Amino acid sequence: MCYTTVKLFLTRFLHANRVSIPDQVRDRLRSKTLQPETAMNSTPDHLESTADPKLLEILVCPITKGPLEFDAERQELISRSAKLAYPIRDGIPIMLPEEARKID
Repeated sequence: MCYTTVKLFLTRFLHANRVSIPDQVRDRLRSKTLQPETAMNSTPDHLESTADPKLLEILVCPITKGPLEFDAERQELISRSAKLAYPIRDGIPIMLPEEARKID
């Protein structure tokens, strides 16, 4: 996934959910923290088996606004505070509470 795609996805997601973008996130989106050539040279297997640490720093649980943990085996983002697991489909995190799986 290239930088432009990630930036567009995050901007649309935050706007659609009426989430104000914190200054730190806005600055990161303005600067090129993800290099396009790095993302474009990655293999699809690599993209699906790992989560970009920079993306994990930006994404938070939409309910609690808390941090998320990446589960590579299940391809999910885990919110321990909300007890929900958000799926990652085709490399895109689905951050909708109604799509999340409840965890114990």
